Amino acid sequence: MSAAAATGAVLACGAVYFFSWAKRHRDQACDETGGRCWAWWHFAPIPLTFATALIVLIIVYKRLDIRPRLAVVPPTLLLAPFPLVAAQAAADWWTVTLAGGAWSCSLALTAWSRYRITGITASATLLLASLVVLYH
Repeated sequence: MSAAAATGAVLACGAVYFFSWAKRHRDQACDETGGRCWAWWHFAPIPLTFATALIVLIIVYKRLDIRPRLAVVPPTLLLAPFPLVAAQAAADWWTVTLAGGAWSCSLALTAWSRYRITGITASATLLLASLVVLYH
């Protein structure tokens, strides 16, 4: 489980830095034109982040022998923006890192029948808490 949590934390921290790096470059490119501009910096961060996270999660979950990966990887990727954005709204990059680790670990727990209820409960709690933070 610590490998899943570490993977989620590293992916979340990397996403925060990549998005801030892309925003700086987007701002620089648009400052030079003085108006509306469209560059690849506007569109690339989300697909590149999802592709990188998908590849890394598949590799790590395969090494951890987490099965069925099809039931664990899509929720990890598709629902992860909620806790990560809520953590970013509440504090800074370190909370995003913690939220990413907790999210990845809680969803990885659902792969084992012994910890399935704990994993689902932790995932649902994180998702509900993030929705409360975002929409409160």
